[in-house]
Amino acid sequence: MVAAMSESVPEYIYKITTAALWDDAQTRGTLNGMPIDIADGYMHFSTASQLRETLSLHFKGQDGLMLLKVATETVATGLKWEPSRGGALFPHLYAPLPISQIAGATPISVNADGSINNLPDLA
Repeated sequence: MVAAMSESVPEYIYKITTAALWDDAQTRGTLNGMPIDIADGYMHFSTASQLRETLSLHFKGQDGLMLLKVATETVATGLKWEPSRGGALFPHLYAPLPISQIAGATPISVNADGSINNLPDLA
């Protein structure tokens, strides 16, 4: 079931991927997502307020990650807001992501304690 956003839609959403998949996407021109995205049939994104918890829960102890910043309006056609962790609405993209729609890419890593290295300003 797709839920309607009760709050205003954020200007940006964020995708976490590996540096290897990012490199491949730049060659092909599109990002198809991480293995979990392909298995689920949509690309998982987080809002700025959801991002730290997503990184801590699902990427703890990992390096070689890329944080992709995407303007929400550029992917609005394929984007759905659906309940996930704790019933919060998360942005899910039901389409490949053209790299031309990525507003920024930053290498990051998540320490074993869940703290994040190189996290850019998300404002």
